[in-house]
Amino acid sequence: MKFIRDRDRPEIPGQELIRVKLPRGKQMLGEIEQILGGSRFKVSCKDGNERLCRIPGKFRKRITVRVGDIVIVEPWEVEGNEKGDVVWIYNRTQMAWLRKRGYA
Repeated sequence: MKFIRDRDRPEIPGQELIRVKLPRGKQMLGEIEQILGGSRFKVSCKDGNERLCRIPGKFRKRITVRVGDIVIVEPWEVEGNEKGDVVWIYNRTQMAWLRKRGYA
């Protein structure tokens, strides 16, 4: 059996090979407005609310977050309009893809 790598595939005009995770269920896209410290951020969400969001431990030490980054936010069950968790952080290429497609 021969495996085909992405760089060996024939290029199809107008088609990109970018896979981007999109929000599911009650998750939504948001943009980081302010870094507050202690792994907490002020995030402006797509539903018009501004939430105080925190990063869980699995992202905390692995990735850097800057003002203007696009993230997936999952609102809390209690105080869902004010607080939430950052579930996913997009890189620069993925943010450009989201903006190009009109998601962000």
